[in-house]
Amino acid sequence: MSLAFILTVAVNGFTEANEPRPSAEDDREAMEEVAVLGRQINLNGEAISASQGEVGPTEIGAWPLIRTGDLMEFVPGMVATQHSGSGKANQYFLRGFNLDHGTDFATFVDGMPVNMRTHGHGQGYTDLNFVIPETVQRLRYRKGPYYAEVGDFSSAGSAQFMLADTLPRGLAELSFGEHGYRRAVVVDSLTVSSSDVMLAAEWQGYDGPWTDIQESVHKLNLLGKVSSDLAGGRGHLAFMGYDNRWNSPDQIPARAVTQGIIDAYGSLDSTLGGNTQRYSLSGGWTGAVAAGELAVSAYAIDYDFTLWSNFTYALDFPGQGDQFQQRDDRRVYGFEAAQVWRRKAASWTLGLQGRRDDIDQIGLYRTVARKVTGTVREDQVVEDSLGLFAVNQYQWTDTLRSYLGLRYDHYDFSVNAGLAQNSGQRSDGEASLKASLAWQPWPVSEFYLSYGQGLHSNDARGTVIQVDPVSAETVDAVDPLVGSRGLELGSRLFVTDQLHATLALWQLVLDSELLFVGDAGNTEASRPTDRQGAEAGLYWFASEQISAELEFSYTDAQFAGSDPAGNEIPGAIPLVASAAINYSGDSGWFASLHLRHFGAYPLLEDGAVESAGSSLVNLRFGRDLRRWRLQLDLLNALNSNDHDVDYFYASRLPGEDPEGVEDLHYHIFEPRTLRASLRYQF
Repeated sequence: MSLAFILTVAVNGFTEANEPRPSAEDDREAMEEVAVLGRQINLNGEAISASQGEVGPTEIGAWPLIRTGDLMEFVPGMVATQHSGSGKANQYFLRGFNLDHGTDFATFVDGMPVNMRTHGHGQGYTDLNFVIPETVQRLRYRKGPYYAEVGDFSSAGSAQFMLADTLPRGLAELSFGEHGYRRAVVVDSLTVSSSDVMLAAEWQGYDGPWTDIQESVHKLNLLGKVSSDLAGGRGHLAFMGYDNRWNSPDQIPARAVTQGIIDAYGSLDSTLGGNTQRYSLSGGWTGAVAAGELAVSAYAIDYDFTLWSNFTYALDFPGQGDQFQQRDDRRVYGFEAAQVWRRKAASWTLGLQGRRDDIDQIGLYRTVARKVTGTVREDQVVEDSLGLFAVNQYQWTDTLRSYLGLRYDHYDFSVNAGLAQNSGQRSDGEASLKASLAWQPWPVSEFYLSYGQGLHSNDARGTVIQVDPVSAETVDAVDPLVGSRGLELGSRLFVTDQLHATLALWQLVLDSELLFVGDAGNTEASRPTDRQGAEAGLYWFASEQISAELEFSYTDAQFAGSDPAGNEIPGAIPLVASAAINYSGDSGWFASLHLRHFGAYPLLEDGAVESAGSSLVNLRFGRDLRRWRLQLDLLNALNSNDHDVDYFYASRLPGEDPEGVEDLHYHIFEPRTLRASLRYQF
């Protein structure tokens, strides 16, 4: 495939309506300051809710990561798990949502959206494997639908990863570990004709601890970014390339382990796996225009995805098995532009966003050992969206300020289906209101009342479908856009630079959790839902050597109304807790510990079957010696055999009744694993 791109402009790096930048020099200094401080920055007087925050590169570099997608766990209350091979996107949980691979949580990297609409595997598919962690300058998270700058997939919140323009020093690192883990990364920045140039490359291989399959991961990432002062502002142009191939140890039925057919690290189908390629070109400019601050940028993404899965084994096709292939071949084009005017106590922001997903092939196929034996459906889709937003922020008094945002999103869907009856076109639009009050009665504390309307789009195929491609029965199309409403009461306490805390009480209502089921090729609609919960975070920076944090999240998630099937939402985790402590000594020694726990959660609507929950501890320790760093990561340090994720559904093993057996299906934690890294800084 060729890398397509468009010549258009949009916003990039314009991440908050209240953050105009007076000059390119100030922009670089501000970015450096935030990157250094991270969670330590004082957001009193700036934030519009207690559920937003910043994470800097020092904090990101301190935590041991099992997978790149674990970066999302810097969002308080977020759980990143994996039920398949490490080359596939993670599965995420937040605020009582089983987000699958990203639905209802919007993610961006340097202004480019990561969520894939109308994706072959699942709506909102979010794969962060193309990010090199060492290049992340900061992470900004904002939970809840209270921010006018973000539209689709943002009901539970959003995260923006900003990549660095430069690094204080270049680095080269080699890592080795058990189960065939190998990784090499090189990152450097230099100045060429007054322009800053960032170059990075990453390669990773991994086999995994599995008894019946080797993951055989082969991942390659490339990054090239040029940033320069331009026309009185600051501009940049970036290329990113990603290629990954892997085999998948998918979730397994509990009865296969208890019967001795396989062990907990075994697989029932050793021919599963996938490959993904993603290439992107993006650029942006920020500077003073029309007595205000203008930020514009554009992006183009060339994306290809193939995945082979088998969740039910021999339930539907006893002779050949139930393996299937999902394909997605697309180009994504987008732009964003935003202008900020600031006048004394008030500021105004006006923004426009556009995106086109031009999907050449999105398909679902029956396969045997990765060989296609039949087509369930194969389609072409063009999905366009345009979003307009306006924000007013006003400082009423020294202690009281307000945020008022209006947003309108319009979508056009065009589906050319292999089955003619499922072709069609459809359009829809949705207006949303965002409003917050912030009251700061004392310098150390601030209180927030926030309200927001959000949305997520549904798979374009589901909006025009008429006939189930498997059963040939008539089915109802789904609404293109699903609305949500959120309310939050929160507070932020910033006692000193060494101690601060956040507390939030929130509620979120969805009209319906509608989605297109990529595994089956049809649509499925659930009832309206109601979620409410409490979150707290405590951050302690005892000294330059020691810091610690403790985060707690509780959610009560229910289907609205009453139904004989029950009102529990499968996959809604009620309790999430995490803790971390970091040490960095004067003599170069450093260490960190990260604990993540999530409690039991329902797997069926009546609550009759639950996941047992899990706890995971990761450790890191090492020493810096001049330009060298030796680092050891001990992952799953307590060697827990808890589960990454659990499901409950029917599958069929050889010799079982044709209707199959309803059973727990799970993916176990990888065992305790030691990884060593040697880094040289230049």
